[in-house]
Amino acid sequence: QVQLVESGGGLVQAGGSLRLSCAASGTIESINYMGWYRQAPGKQRELVAGITSGSDLDYADSVKGRFTISRDNAKNTVYLQMNSLNPEDTAVYLCTANIRADRVIRRYWGQGTQVTVSS
Repeated sequence: QVQLVESGGGLVQAGGSLRLSCAASGTIESINYMGWYRQAPGKQRELVAGITSGSDLDYADSVKGRFTISRDNAKNTVYLQMNSLNPEDTAVYLCTANIRADRVIRRYWGQGTQVTVSS
């Protein structure tokens, strides 16, 4: 059974920083894409950042220059360093990954971690 478990969310003041982590576990054969989405109350889920196995990066325009995504393939873990946070970044952040397990590639999601930025 493959699982994604996020950690690192919390409450921070505007201008502060947080680092999110997401570790994949289970009978994993390979992981291609890993990424972070977020969903604020009353809003659609949106892509924050993504990284491929070849380290190609993708960022939402709203976080470029402030957030950095990285991954540790040996640990099956993806990170999101978030700097210069503002109240508009408040949301549940969800980790996602395309994982090959039992010879089948599926998209998996974590349970989400709350990030709250106070003004």
